[in-house]
Amino acid sequence: MDLIRIGEKIISRRRIDQCISRILELRAQGLSQAEVAGRLGVDRTLVSRLESLGEVRKGKRIAVVGFPIKNKEELQSALDKEGVDFVLLMTEAERWDFVRSKSGLELVNTLMELIAGAHAYDQVVVIGSSKRIKIIEAVLDKPVLGYEIGESPIQEDKYVNPDEIVELIRVVRL
Repeated sequence: MDLIRIGEKIISRRRIDQCISRILELRAQGLSQAEVAGRLGVDRTLVSRLESLGEVRKGKRIAVVGFPIKNKEELQSALDKEGVDFVLLMTEAERWDFVRSKSGLELVNTLMELIAGAHAYDQVVVIGSSKRIKIIEAVLDKPVLGYEIGESPIQEDKYVNPDEIVELIRVVRL
């Protein structure tokens, strides 16, 4: 039931759930605890305590982008276990399918969305050739952590040691 009686009060669980959802949405959008509290008419300490209750981990938000990866599923699984926030890994065939499946405008728009999304992460790890790492660093206009798997142009899938990438992710989080 949505309504709960606590002493003389009738409490709406739905309203509480909606308020908590809105607090988290606004915080995820980058508003400060004080800004969220002011906007929703609650105490800042409530916002802080809700975050503490639900906190799974602290640390940097990390994105990993890599291609062409031979052992993509194995690497994806290792990164998922580490709680990496965003992972985009492709084999050489998938990379070409991605490019060929879109019109020029669709491709540009998709790439722009990916670039804009990458700015939300504290650290971007790029697995690829030295040339691709430099290009992504220039496009993002911030340092990226590169893991080189060969010289440009790489035209075949490369094996990436998951243990080395996991270690890299753990070091980044420190």
